[in-house]
Amino acid sequence: MEIKIVQEKLAKALNNVSRVAAGVRASLPILNNVLIRVDDNKVSLTTTNLDMAVVSFLPASQCKNGVVTVPARLMAEFVGNLPKGEVVGIVSENEKVTIRAGEYSSTINGALADEFPELPEIDEKKAVRFQMGVEEFKEGLSQVMIAASNDTTRPALTGVYFNTFEGTLYLAATDGYRLAERKFIEKVESEVAAIVPTVSLQEVLRSLNDDVDEIEILFDETQVRFRMGEIEVTSKLIDGSFPDYRQLIPKETEISLELKRDELVRITKLAALFAKEVGGSIVCEASQEKGGFMVASVANELGENNSEIKIDIKTDGKVTLNSRFLLDALNVLSGNEVEFGFSNKLDPVVLKVKKKTDYIHIIMPLKG
Repeated sequence: MEIKIVQEKLAKALNNVSRVAAGVRASLPILNNVLIRVDDNKVSLTTTNLDMAVVSFLPASQCKNGVVTVPARLMAEFVGNLPKGEVVGIVSENEKVTIRAGEYSSTINGALADEFPELPEIDEKKAVRFQMGVEEFKEGLSQVMIAASNDTTRPALTGVYFNTFEGTLYLAATDGYRLAERKFIEKVESEVAAIVPTVSLQEVLRSLNDDVDEIEILFDETQVRFRMGEIEVTSKLIDGSFPDYRQLIPKETEISLELKRDELVRITKLAALFAKEVGGSIVCEASQEKGGFMVASVANELGENNSEIKIDIKTDGKVTLNSRFLLDALNVLSGNEVEFGFSNKLDPVVLKVKKKTDYIHIIMPLKG
């Protein structure tokens, strides 16, 4: 195998794929390697951890077909430290891979590609396919992923649920204490109900380049593939049933307040400073008598805090929330006019941007 590639392009591609390989336990040493394949002037770099695979395609010159694997992290760090603008030549002979760029040369001990796991295949003719803009994709994922669980004993909650409903593709995630739903793509013809691991989606977001405007998403029964320019990320789906979450979303709330997001963030942060020793517990209260919406915390050792937003209140109410959950939700809302709705102290709080229906965030109250 022989290829020649400009240093910047090779370094960028190796950096993208090496994240998946780096840090894998040595029970399968080959998983620490990157598979370099040249086939009819097409160069691909591939890594996998068996649950996810990342492929980066590269333009190259003076290619000779072949395939080899080398340690991904070592290869990425070596190429990353070569001078920019240099043309990097890679030649493999059996398991030895020689890399040259100008006056720099190194030989890395690789491994035969026969030991590398078979890569996941998706029948693209039968796959369910969606396309959308990268910016909408990034915003939608960031709004939903914050609600996914880290509890591996409940695997279905550790991912994001891609699901179609009444001709629209939605994203949803919940950890049992909060729920986020985002309207993703309207007027879709295909149907899907699939749970994608959050760790895979995080890798997709990291792999997005500024020069990519559109992303393609393909689902089959057990896998999903995200194609963005010259990079593909393929992941197994989580095998499990996602909760019937739509029945958890309140149709309406007894109290609905219109608040400035930046003001609500500020008073929540102030209350959270005093709530650390009580697990971040804060009290949100609407008071007609005081003519405002208050966020308070009481911590015996640190003292207490009570901050207020002046607003016309028609119905009194009080609810206790986790301050981190509230801040997480506020930080991903896309507008400064926020609707804050709740009923009694045990009913969920509903957060959304005023006059927008594409995103809703639910937080379950704490028992105060």
